[in-house]
Amino acid sequence: MTTGNPGCGDLVTAAGLDHVRLVYDYLDRGDLDGCGSLLHDAMVLELPGQQAARGRTDALRAHVLHALPGARHVVDRVVAQNRTVIATGRRVTPGSATADQRFVDVFTIADDGLLRTCVRYFHATP
Repeated sequence: MTTGNPGCGDLVTAAGLDHVRLVYDYLDRGDLDGCGSLLHDAMVLELPGQQAARGRTDALRAHVLHALPGARHVVDRVVAQNRTVIATGRRVTPGSATADQRFVDVFTIADDGLLRTCVRYFHATP
């Protein structure tokens, strides 16, 4: 994983950057408690094709419903500035005949450094 701006400018953004890195690891390991510890109580998660999930519990539920069996996130780049973190990468399913899903996740960071919002975009062939 690479980082576009390692200094990030402020401590809250730096904490958020670390939390974004960790959230993918926790999701890939199926550690929902670990993942939930990084989400703000009022988390809003927007995933393609689903209604926005509001609150920590609903966001975790949406992640579970959105997960592909055996899939993992390969994050190529993370950029952080002004309490916003953008991660680009691929969702890879080993042994699958389907192509990797390229994604961009845009996070906002709450004042306490927890993840406040996330909007996921998938690459689509025009």
